[in-house]
Amino acid sequence: MFDKVLIANRGEIACRIIATLRRLGIRSVAVYSDADAAARHVHLADEAVRIGPAPAAQSYLDIAAIIDAARRTGAQAIHPGYGFLAENAAFARACADAGIVFIGPSPDAMATMGDKITAKIAVAERGVPTVPGVARPGLTDDDLVAASADVGYPLLIKPSAGGGGKGMHVVTAPDELVPALAAARREAAASFGDDTLFLERYVQSPRHIEVQVLADAHGNVVHLGERECSLQRRHQKVIEEAPSPLLDAAARERIGAAACETARSVAYRGAGTVEFIVSADRPDEFFFMEMNTRLQVEHPVTEQVTGIDLVEAQLRIAAGEPLAFAQSDVRLDGHSIEARVYAEDPRAGFLPTGGHLSEVRHPSGEGIRVDTALEDGLDVVLDYDPMLAKIIAWGPDRDEARRRLVRALDDTAVFGVTTNVEFLRLLLELPAVARGDLDTGLIERELAGLHFTDPDAAAWAEAALLLDTAALDGAGLPDDAALGGAAGGAAGPWSRRDGWRLGPAAARVYRLEDDAGGGATARVWGSREDLEVAVDAGERHPARVRLDDLAHVSVAGSSRSFAARVTARSVELTRGGATFAMRIADAAHGAQDGGDETPHLDSPMPGTVVMLRVADGARVEAGDPVVVVEAMKMEHVVRSTIAGVVELHVGVGDQVSRGRTLATVTPDA
Repeated sequence: MFDKVLIANRGEIACRIIATLRRLGIRSVAVYSDADAAARHVHLADEAVRIGPAPAAQSYLDIAAIIDAARRTGAQAIHPGYGFLAENAAFARACADAGIVFIGPSPDAMATMGDKITAKIAVAERGVPTVPGVARPGLTDDDLVAASADVGYPLLIKPSAGGGGKGMHVVTAPDELVPALAAARREAAASFGDDTLFLERYVQSPRHIEVQVLADAHGNVVHLGERECSLQRRHQKVIEEAPSPLLDAAARERIGAAACETARSVAYRGAGTVEFIVSADRPDEFFFMEMNTRLQVEHPVTEQVTGIDLVEAQLRIAAGEPLAFAQSDVRLDGHSIEARVYAEDPRAGFLPTGGHLSEVRHPSGEGIRVDTALEDGLDVVLDYDPMLAKIIAWGPDRDEARRRLVRALDDTAVFGVTTNVEFLRLLLELPAVARGDLDTGLIERELAGLHFTDPDAAAWAEAALLLDTAALDGAGLPDDAALGGAAGGAAGPWSRRDGWRLGPAAARVYRLEDDAGGGATARVWGSREDLEVAVDAGERHPARVRLDDLAHVSVAGSSRSFAARVTARSVELTRGGATFAMRIADAAHGAQDGGDETPHLDSPMPGTVVMLRVADGARVEAGDPVVVVEAMKMEHVVRSTIAGVVELHVGVGDQVSRGRTLATVTPDA
């Protein structure tokens, strides 16, 4: 076994690998870019080496820098995690040339399975069923058009290289094929540098089911059951579970055997995942899609139902050990479901988010596992994949695992960065998901019907009461101009700040706003022991506040407990998986917040200014584009909502935070 292993990755997967290395007594080496200098995986590791600036091409994708880091630290092996260089055959060869063990399959196996056409040919020769279609190197558009009639409609255009849904097009009729082929080639060339295409039959109501395999260097191959990965958005997995609620024992045995044959077709070594597509109405019929020659994001669900540490298995196989168990020894116990937590805002079209993570509260409890890189004070950057953490729940059966995961998401609080936690909880509570009636189009069909929680009168009251409690406790006093008078803790009428006067005390007024443009005015009366609150023109209600690990707030006899973070001017609270950020409104800008028309053009997400569509001082009409902001390869055009003259506050290349004012427009007189 190795003495020291370098992890050529970052984030939650680097932290997860370090945990197994530590348990086995193996020293760990982390690598990091400038953006990750203070990241959790860096200080968890025994050693850490800087490999370059923030852009991945100059750091986590720099093969020479990573090999150099391994040499300098004396690491005997490199674990690639997933993403970045995990499926890069050139990286595996560079490790071998440097005398360093690559914890993964051979470069030849990676190259074969990395090309979808050669992969289909290789597995078909072993009798593994593949989706009917046409797949061979060098197919021209004319070749594909000629073959389309035999494939049948609807059909799916797929690029041979890459993944993630890029370049894939569903074609339902012959007259759509030629323009779709042209678009697919452009997208594949731009994304992968390879515009090779092939055609497959489009499987109706498809379910995405994958099988985990382990293979050693001594000819032993086993599978560890399957995972259901059908809950996807834009071809990206959102929630995964093991085992699949679709398959029975006989189907599981057949699909597992096909996965093992797939591994044997390329003399596979290590942990890998064979992906199949299955029609929801024909669970006995499955087709090979591709093989991922690495550890998967969703590997924890397999670990929970089998009790096998897949990272440890990878290490032992890479060190030359034979598998310590046979297929007959593998048992599936209970059910496990995983949800991926992303830095994205589902309410804003899943735009990527980022910023300073002021506080994070992870769930715990029976059957709950959290794989994460999150910790208090972390800056969530936009240079890399937006996945922040994975929350996994095990139960003796599927429904209990699902209910535990819903509760765990309720108990998750991420302050400072908007996440998709509420979306995940709502998804898990859909009747179709609860029944296990899944397919890859479910999220697209159901998304519009998901009812996200809106800050209601109770939330504004809770925010005001928490701000008031902070002020009364001396935790900081908000600005008088914005607050209209805040209560201080000092004794005596002349040091009080609650508008002291003869007769009844004046209300402490909190004018509040949120990022969505909402707002409310709340008034609080009384002391900690005898509070009353009113929102806008509503009635006064008795209220109570108690703080410990959670905030416990009662208004008009209705009590709620939730995680909260309070400063002198802002409150973040999480309820039902949703996190709300409310703050004291700036009185100087209050008059500009009355409607959709505003002279302020603010960034909808943190990112980089990539284009200015107008010059400083130019005149624009309502709806004209002004600034383009990019984050995580997504572009958002910020348009003027009024006619007037533009004053730009940013330049191309500037990094901007969410809510940053990019430009102002002086309206026409």
